[in-house]
Amino acid sequence: MTAEENATSAVDPSGGRPVVPPRGAHRPLGMAQVKLTGGYWAKLQATNATATLAHCEEWMERLGWLANFDRVADGTTRTDRPGWTFSDSEVYKLIEALAWEYGRSGEPAHDDAVRRLTARVARAQDSDGYLNTCYGHANQQPRYSDLEWGHELYCTGHLLQAAVARLRTWGDDELVAVARRAADHVCATFGPDGVPGICGHPEIELGLAEFGRALGESRYLDQARLFLDRRGHRTLRDIPLGRAYFQDDLPVREADTWRGHAVRQLYLSAAAVDVAVERDDRGLLAAIERQWTNAVSRRTYLTGGMGSRHQDEGFGEDWELPPDRAYCETCAGVASVMVSWRLHLATGDMRYADLIERTAFNVIATSPRSDGRAFFYANPLHQRTAGDVSDDREVSQRAEGGSRAAWFDVSCCPTNVARTLATWHTYLATAGERELTVLQYAGGQISAELGDGRTVEVEIDTAYPYDGLVTVRVLRAPEGPMALRLRVPDWADGAVLDEGGNRRPAAPGGVVVDRELVPGEEIRLHLPTHPRFTWPDPRIDAVRGCVAVERGPLVYCAESHNLPDGTGLDDLTVDGATAPVERDGHVFVRAFTDRRPGPEPVWPYGPAPAPRTPEAARTVQLGLVPYHQWAERAPSAMRVWLPARDQDR
Repeated sequence: MTAEENATSAVDPSGGRPVVPPRGAHRPLGMAQVKLTGGYWAKLQATNATATLAHCEEWMERLGWLANFDRVADGTTRTDRPGWTFSDSEVYKLIEALAWEYGRSGEPAHDDAVRRLTARVARAQDSDGYLNTCYGHANQQPRYSDLEWGHELYCTGHLLQAAVARLRTWGDDELVAVARRAADHVCATFGPDGVPGICGHPEIELGLAEFGRALGESRYLDQARLFLDRRGHRTLRDIPLGRAYFQDDLPVREADTWRGHAVRQLYLSAAAVDVAVERDDRGLLAAIERQWTNAVSRRTYLTGGMGSRHQDEGFGEDWELPPDRAYCETCAGVASVMVSWRLHLATGDMRYADLIERTAFNVIATSPRSDGRAFFYANPLHQRTAGDVSDDREVSQRAEGGSRAAWFDVSCCPTNVARTLATWHTYLATAGERELTVLQYAGGQISAELGDGRTVEVEIDTAYPYDGLVTVRVLRAPEGPMALRLRVPDWADGAVLDEGGNRRPAAPGGVVVDRELVPGEEIRLHLPTHPRFTWPDPRIDAVRGCVAVERGPLVYCAESHNLPDGTGLDDLTVDGATAPVERDGHVFVRAFTDRRPGPEPVWPYGPAPAPRTPEAARTVQLGLVPYHQWAERAPSAMRVWLPARDQDR
């Protein structure tokens, strides 16, 4: 039997699902079951497909990251290998993105790209399954000689995730065979009787867990669990940043919150949820739920961004959330969604879907430029000065700088964005025994088989996030009653459900229509997307006395482009007693220009200044823009949290 003939039996019958847990409150839907037909996310997906994927391959070819595989295969490895130790992982994330995109669109060019890249990767695999272009060959350090920083297992984890995407959208092919040999090598090397080590960057756990599910291979899941159990026992060498950087200071089950390097932590937590659900380990699942709750309530930015320290790309302490020094790596946003999605599938708790929405709109969607060929790596909430215009022909050496860069020296974010956008529509809805739950709102069609075997099809019509009306049109309904659940975001106080003129309040969390549905009927959810002030917890010292503006799921910001001549962002104070308004699709706040006349002080400290009334300052109507659009016109100064005058705050 050829690979093509064998592929049919291996393809996920639902049309491709990134995560397929064996149990849980909800069942994810696949690519063939959800289709976007227009709107915000459909546009991003189209740009990703037509621009970003090719852009990533072009840069990796130009910089020699792809040629690294050729050199291993040809026996011409050298000491000056291009790219960081983990550059192989970017190739694997690109292959994953291409595989998911082929599953979404069926575009032959993306299938061709998967095959082309797989062929180069496969040639570099050693006979025992080891696959890495930085270690283990001529003029290179020995295999696994630097578990702290070598990223060998990390790269293998991303290879396995790429193979999952291929397996579930096309079938068993050369990429899957390569990944199977690599996974077998990992189990043989690091199994119960092997090297008792772990990787400094969690990811192998995540790849093994889902690859094991996809193939029905329990050994891979057992190895993922073994790696998780080894974590936190001070196996890795200590470093100046501390073992918490690697999450190797406390066992996974004992930690109360997320700490250390944010992406490492979140990949680890996503894998822990996978293993907990797979093995029905309720204690492990409860540990990740506890850590999620504590980190989200005390260590997460308004945008959903995670990571407040540049020095270790990591979480700070509770309430340590400086807006100007926010790291909020795009990859951490991707990983946050991965954790929250798994927790939602396991528990059905809408809190997780709320955070997915916040992070998707305000971190993931913020990263790519509108043409899909430049990206933010870090996502601060305050840019004090406009950054330099990025040169699209050059590699950026910095993770921050105030403008989107075409490529980075460490370019993990573009490929992470690419694979996430290719699968975004699979986060739209879930199915239960007799329930269809719509979690995210975008124009499209959903066809789901319920757990009881019945099928329901609906069409979503909405201009969300810019308009709060969501119309669910029933295309096909099963006989007998079923439940249609619509998520009501946590910010949506005053939402209303309209069933054929019968209106009722829809409280945050979710609203349910539980009855027999009729083909052709329309159910309308009205979400209040008018602009609103958001005030910080006073324990967040860095933004005490400030206010932010949100509209629906979107965080807004002030940009220097919109300021009156001669006015800087640090001259403005918002009138916190006057609600923001919307005019002609734009959001405005009433603000005062507070710069005092006279020379700049030679010392910025002193006695309290004389009070000034709002009437003494010039009043301006300050136009705001969605945070995901900042620096799109040109580099700018920007801030989300604005100093506010409100005697009640």
